[in-house]
Amino acid sequence: MPSTPLLDGKAAAAAVREDVARGVESFVRRVGRPPKLVAVLVGDDGASATYVASKERACRDVGMLGDTRRLPADVSRATLDQTIEALNSDSAVDGILVQLPLPPQLDADRVLEAIDPAKDVDGFHPRSVGDLWLGRPALAPATPSGILELLRRHDLPLAGRHAVIVGRSNIVGKPMAALLLRESCTVTICHSRTADLAAETQRADLLVAAVGRPAMLGAEHVRDGAVVVDVGINRITDGGLLARLYPDDARRHRRFGKRGYAVVGDVDFHRVAPKAAAITPVPGGVGPLTVAMVIANTLAAARRRAGLPLEERTDG
Repeated sequence: MPSTPLLDGKAAAAAVREDVARGVESFVRRVGRPPKLVAVLVGDDGASATYVASKERACRDVGMLGDTRRLPADVSRATLDQTIEALNSDSAVDGILVQLPLPPQLDADRVLEAIDPAKDVDGFHPRSVGDLWLGRPALAPATPSGILELLRRHDLPLAGRHAVIVGRSNIVGKPMAALLLRESCTVTICHSRTADLAAETQRADLLVAAVGRPAMLGAEHVRDGAVVVDVGINRITDGGLLARLYPDDARRHRRFGKRGYAVVGDVDFHRVAPKAAAITPVPGGVGPLTVAMVIANTLAAARRRAGLPLEERTDG
């Protein structure tokens, strides 16, 4: 294992949850009820169900109410619209999220647009996106918000730094750019048609990899002393590839032998880590913060709906 400092997402997520739990206690004292998050789960996709269950547990852990509305995979758009409208109208519901992906008969963009922007804890509504880019108070998507929280909690400076983001998705790449611009970074977004990717990424003080391709970014993409954030969660079943990516990680190889797969990032960790000033591991880096930031967004939505400041200030 390299001596490069690891950006510990598990510890940062635990700290976020502690902060949220204190905020929930204050909210209950002032408003008389806990914040409530409702997830809408369409179909029986195992990964989606697991993710939604983790959000329910996270809500309970911080004193929030968490609920899931389960709908069959063949649900009509009209029925889903009615479900969302009922949640929009429910004054006891502060946050709504529709778990993606949706079955093919449903247009995800139109479904997300039906959510009340004030309750849009995923930050995917066009109004949420617009507010984010305009510098207005906004609920930003959980993964890029979590990355920013991770960097802040490790006291990594951002203002004036050159940030390069590899990936232009609406869920990570684009909102990450908006958040880093707010922090006074100079931001470059790279993508599949970037002519010379290594030339761009070599300029980065902060490199964010969010492309969904195993170990796509190697040592040639990273300059010495860069901070590297790996968003990738890629399942691989090729033992030879795992041996190349993690030649000395016996624990990872034992798990591969039991499960038949391993989870790796978008960065070739073994070769990139020695060059980096700090790097996120996969797993255990960005991933743990995603659920934590959803519940943080739920508290923020609840406070805003109740007319309370988004952050409480305490003396001492």
